[in-house]
Order: sequence, then C-alpha cells, then structure tokens
Amino acid sequence: MNAIGGGFLRHQHPNGAEIKQYPLSQTRETAIGRELTCEITLDSQEYGMVSRRHAVVRPVAVGGQTWWEICDLGSVNGTYINGQRVQGCQRLGVGDRLTLGGGGPEFIFEYQPAAKSNPAKTVLSTSNSLTFTQLFPIASTGKDLTSKAYLLPGSITVMFVVLMFATLGNSEAFNQLLAAYLGGAGYYFVYQLCGQKKPWWWLLSAAIFTVAILLSPLLPLFILIFRQILPGELPDGGGVGFLRLVVGMFFGAGLMEELLKALPVLICVWLGIKLPEPWNSKLGVKEPLDGILLGCASAVGFTWLETLGQYVPEIIRSVGELEGLQLLIPRMLGSVAGHMAYSGYFGYFIGLSALKPNKRWLILGVGYLSASFLHALWNSTVVLGYHVLAVVGILSYAFLTAAILKARSLSRQS
Repeated sequence: MNAIGGGFLRHQHPNGAEIKQYPLSQTRETAIGRELTCEITLDSQEYGMVSRRHAVVRPVAVGGQTWWEICDLGSVNGTYINGQRVQGCQRLGVGDRLTLGGGGPEFIFEYQPAAKSNPAKTVLSTSNSLTFTQLFPIASTGKDLTSKAYLLPGSITVMFVVLMFATLGNSEAFNQLLAAYLGGAGYYFVYQLCGQKKPWWWLLSAAIFTVAILLSPLLPLFILIFRQILPGELPDGGGVGFLRLVVGMFFGAGLMEELLKALPVLICVWLGIKLPEPWNSKLGVKEPLDGILLGCASAVGFTWLETLGQYVPEIIRSVGELEGLQLLIPRMLGSVAGHMAYSGYFGYFIGLSALKPNKRWLILGVGYLSASFLHALWNSTVVLGYHVLAVVGILSYAFLTAAILKARSLSRQS
C-alpha cells in the first residue's frame, strides 16, 4: 500500500498484516468507533469490545508544527497506548501502538512526510536494506509476543507436556494433568469469545471453590434436598420412560448441580456490591460477561472433579485404563457444550440480574430453569442415541455463544 503524507493510523491484523491506512486530518478530529458517523468505523460483529464512539484523534498545532493526541471518550473497555491505559488525552509518538479495549483492534501511529522522490526507488531502497531486527525478529516483538503470539498459552502447553512426560507410568497423575489442561483449553476458548478481562487467579479460585463445595458436607445436603425430598432420584435408565428420566435429571442433576456451580458466582455478585472500586469490578459480578466467565470457571472445577473422582475411576475398575482415558478426553473437551455451557448460560442471567436489579427474580428464575432444562436434556437423550446427543450438545453450545454475544452487546451499551 502506498505511503500517505502526514499523520495516519495503520490498522493491523492480529497476524501483523496491514488492513488499511487512515489519514489523519490536520484541522479536525478523527473519531473511532462503531457508529457510522465515525471517520474510522469498525464492524460491530468483529469488534464487540469497541464502544460506539470509543476515542478521537485530535490535531494540535503549536508554532507551525502539528502533532496528534488521542482522547478516550469514556469507553467501557478503555483505550491503550503500548499496553498502558489512556486517562483523558495523550500525545502520540511515531510507532505508538493503539489498542481499543482488551484484545481489540490495533492501530500503529505513523508520520510520513509528503514523498518528494520516486516512490519506486524508495520501495527498492527499503527492500534492499537489512536490519538487526530482521535477522533477530524476537528483538522487536516486545509485548506482541504475549498479546498476539499467544506466548502465555503456548508456554503453559509446553509446561503441561513436560509434566506429562514426567508422569509416564503414573496413570492417575497423568490423567489429572491431562484433564486440567483440556478443561483449561476449553475455558480459554470461552474466555477469548467473551473479550472481557478478569484476573486469572480469581477465575481459578472460582473453580477451586466449586471443588471444595463438592468435597464438603454441603454436597450431601444438596443430594438430600434435590434427590430425596424433591423427585430427583436418578433412575438407572433400564425400563424407565424418557419423560420420567427427564424429570429425574431435571431435579437431580439440572436444578441441583446448576445451583451448586452458581454459588461462587452468587458470592461474587455480593462482592460486586460490597467491595470498593476497582475491586468490585475486578472480582465482582457487575454485568452478564462477568457471570459467564465465573460460571464457566466454576464448571471447569466441577467437571474436573466429577470426571476424575467418579466416572473415570469407575470405568477403570470395570474395564481398564485405556477406556478410562477414552472417557476422560471427550468429557473434558465436551464441557464447552456441557457443564460450561449450562453454567455460563446461567451466569449470563446472574450478571443480567446485577445489571437490572428491579427484575432480578424474574431474570434469575428464567436463567436457572432454562439452564437446568438444557442440563437434564443432555443427560436424558443419551438413551436415544449419540446422534440425538450431538444435536443437544450443539444446541447447548449455541445457547452459550448467543448469551456471550448478547452480553458483549450489553457491555458496550453500559
């Protein structure tokens, strides 16, 4: 693409390729956002983290010289220069990297004097030059390694691989590591879809808290209420009608397990009310995206313990270790369309109730019942065949992703 004289923003693709160049006016502001009236308009579907009018780039003329500054317009997800959040307005320097929201679109600020020489010669001269960073690319990547090259998840993968090598011969430790990695990978996928940042240690705490609940005296109390007092005693399936199976699963698995997994999310709603800024936003549930992230994190802990504490040991004892591994992999990977889908979907409603407290009980009731029904449907349709089970899994995943898209829309409007 030909160089543009004066100041301009170069829109970068995550893989480093240039998407488009936008010239900056020396006499008026250049607005960036999702509104069609912005000079730089970004697609709402692709860039959900960007506000309608996110930021403006303003020319500043001093002593015959013109330079530019960027001003955040009170966006929900913030404007960043080289990884640092902009407070108010900040002057732009050549090469500054602008990011709109966490993981949002990225622009490079450049200044190019009007070309006086033959452009073809300029391109030829550039192509013949050789720099240190071209020979050693890692010297110039900087924060891009973590923000774009997935250095952290790649490093975690390497660590898990090394640990799994170290546990060869110890099937129990190997299974624990593999289950943790697969569950984490599925959660990372949902985390990226949400486009909302939460402290990793807090999300991990939600998973650990759910594991602690399952190991505490609370679990027998839940079983007593939902499977003995309520009609949730889980039938064996043999000779039991499908409708009876659905009812049993609705009370004994859906209502019971979804409430259990929602406990850390509900605690975080309370923290969002009681804690001061900025901790109430970081740790609490203030909007649907918060509820989805914490609900899915809780589901990872639930799936990990349920898989390794119940299902895998049972099949290893009755059949063998290979079959146990064959069960572990689809259970952990499938949690994106299973426990994470139900809990994330319910988490959306918990977050929505925090956003709209005047309709709290209606919102929570709809979310709790619908998530429990999806859960019961998955557990029940296994008797109808794997083709039906696949349809229900896809449906559950569709419900979760629809909730994420709606949550991102609500987040942009708040």
